Amino acid sequence: MKNILKTLLLVITLIFNSSYFVQAQQAGTLGKYVNTFIGSYPLTNPKILGYKLPENWRSWAGLTFPGSSMPNAMVQLSPMTEYGSGAGYEYEDNIIYGFTHTNKGHWNLCNIPLMPVWEKGISSAKAAIAASHNTIEGKGRNPADFGSLFSHDKEKASPGFYQVYLENYKVNVSLTSTLRCGFHRYDFSGTTGRQIIFDLGRANNNISDWEITQVDKNVLQGSQQTGERIYFYAVLNTEIASLDRNNAAKSGGYARIRLSDGDKGPVEVKIGLSFVSTANAQENLEKEIGTKSFEEIHQQATQTWEQILSKIRVKGGTEKQKQLLYSCLYRSLLWPALRSDVNGEYTDVKMQRSQSSDFNYYTEPSLWDTYRNKDVLLGLISPNVTLDVIKSMKDVGDKTGFIPTFFHGDHGASSIAGAYLRGIDNFDVKGTYAILLRNANVSPGARPHLVEYIEKGYISDPDIAHPEVETKANAGVSKTLEYSYDDYSLARMAKKLGDTSNYKILMARSKNYKNMFDPSTRFMRGRLKNGEWIKPFDPQYPYYEYMYREANAWQVSFFAPHDMKGLIELYGGPAGFESKLDSLFTLPWNPKHIARNVETFIGQYCHGNQPDHEAPFAYTFIGKPEKTQKVLDNIMNNLYGIGDKGLALAGMDDAGEMSAWYVLSSIGLYTFSATDPEYLVTAPLFDEVKWTTSTGHTLTVSKPGEGRGITGIKVNGKVNEGYFVSHDLFKNGGRVEVITR
Repeated sequence: MKNILKTLLLVITLIFNSSYFVQAQQAGTLGKYVNTFIGSYPLTNPKILGYKLPENWRSWAGLTFPGSSMPNAMVQLSPMTEYGSGAGYEYEDNIIYGFTHTNKGHWNLCNIPLMPVWEKGISSAKAAIAASHNTIEGKGRNPADFGSLFSHDKEKASPGFYQVYLENYKVNVSLTSTLRCGFHRYDFSGTTGRQIIFDLGRANNNISDWEITQVDKNVLQGSQQTGERIYFYAVLNTEIASLDRNNAAKSGGYARIRLSDGDKGPVEVKIGLSFVSTANAQENLEKEIGTKSFEEIHQQATQTWEQILSKIRVKGGTEKQKQLLYSCLYRSLLWPALRSDVNGEYTDVKMQRSQSSDFNYYTEPSLWDTYRNKDVLLGLISPNVTLDVIKSMKDVGDKTGFIPTFFHGDHGASSIAGAYLRGIDNFDVKGTYAILLRNANVSPGARPHLVEYIEKGYISDPDIAHPEVETKANAGVSKTLEYSYDDYSLARMAKKLGDTSNYKILMARSKNYKNMFDPSTRFMRGRLKNGEWIKPFDPQYPYYEYMYREANAWQVSFFAPHDMKGLIELYGGPAGFESKLDSLFTLPWNPKHIARNVETFIGQYCHGNQPDHEAPFAYTFIGKPEKTQKVLDNIMNNLYGIGDKGLALAGMDDAGEMSAWYVLSSIGLYTFSATDPEYLVTAPLFDEVKWTTSTGHTLTVSKPGEGRGITGIKVNGKVNEGYFVSHDLFKNGGRVEVITR
């Protein structure tokens, strides 16, 4: 009997300990620090923004989406509260119109909207929407027939999961996803009057055509035509009673799916996407979800994110700092997005069906934003994704003659060269390099105004009497500075490949940024075709395309990450450079200078947009790293996770650039020149950072003590000369100790 009791006690103890271990393990996971709602909330505080928002304006304080996504996935399954907005979801809204399957945060995508409705709740929903619109008139809404009120009190999300309760339809919606598929679960309060609206006439892009057909008692397939056609294949766990099309096969309209009555339990919709065909969408669904349950897919998503987030582990720091670190790391890994199917097929840049057996095809990166830091971070965390992104860009180059650019500059040069110099080289290096050389030398092509840039060493702007923020011109200063850096990036690649001739030519062109420096004003200043400086000149006035790109003279005048020594000399040496840099962070912003997306200032420095994101680090080059740290701490502590609910960012996340800036700055390793395989060391927010590198080694960054003024660093126990460390630490592992006072 005693033995039996001992055995029973042992079993109970084991069960208890096992349960405790699981709970402890769950409590210790890093996904709990990820708040997917950060970046969905608007900024309204004029003291932070720099000006009072004009009537009916919403600040671009994030433009992120809270829904379910896997890393760099095809599917981002997220709620829509406003079509035509950046990411479709704005936290201050109280109506959801549907749940869409693609997203980026750039006013596009948001495809294949689904909305569960309860027949008896439709009239009340319409009334609620009408009443709500009366209270928020002027927001530019496009009222839908099937929206529902919701409350944040009944909403939650985590990596790979989103849940909300739709008040008017009395249905609890849960969402999870795989790389190419979405999984919806709708818990209706009853078993009659249940419907699903496929709102196929809507997306953030204009819809020119859509289609949907029923292919089995519980199976639907169809497509939505925007700039490209997106196909879907959906399997329900409930029989379809009828399918009604409203304005089918035209822009606008929707399809109403009435479900059979009587089935108990939640309604589930498993839906596969493809940019090639419905057959591929079906295969994606069968391979990625198949017969797996919602819980299995949710757990799979959670585990995937946990594996990625756990590559960076920290000790010390506040709970908010940990939340911001892991939330920013999460957002840094959502774009570029997968576009090839499980069978390797994809639709290429020529809209032709293609196939690859050796790489996954991805969208192009948001290069103007992300080359600065996020593309490097992606390569450090997910080098195989970066490799496939480069191969995808090469595929575009093979078919168009040029490596793709994004918005401004030619930063594929930096993104690709930087990855190559960091050891990501399992691609057609010489073939890719040859196309990048075409980008840098052939016109018309990837670089606007290239002929003038090569002939004169700068890009001019026209003589306009009274330019305004919206004036369309050449953005000659910004282009010249950025092309100079792109030339440097390609020169670094040329040197490693032994192309001495092009190395010399490109390195000489990399000095062209100096041609925009006006010594009389000590600013980078626009020039006319005849070489004269543009007059009148107000260095504080922001422009979108005249002389500068989404910036003013202050915000671009410290950009030469490849030649800081040369830039400092333009200002007369360290003392002159320091004085000018001090003014960048102290000269008050003129509240009359209003340009959407140029917001959130420290003096003239704008953290709400990218063009000057390198500037805080510039003090390090004149031996004043403590000044750099003071600015960085101000930004990290006061311009992330802000606003009434702590859910706003200083500006657009821009496909993860804003987030990646925080990740790298908070752990003390920033990619000042993203092309170069080295990192500028600053004081981390945490006592210790352990980074498991892609080679399986551990890189540790530590900062003993409470001091924030950095005075030096040690690498593997030895005093380091200067404040840069080599990428070799990510290859071999090692220890960086930050010395502060």
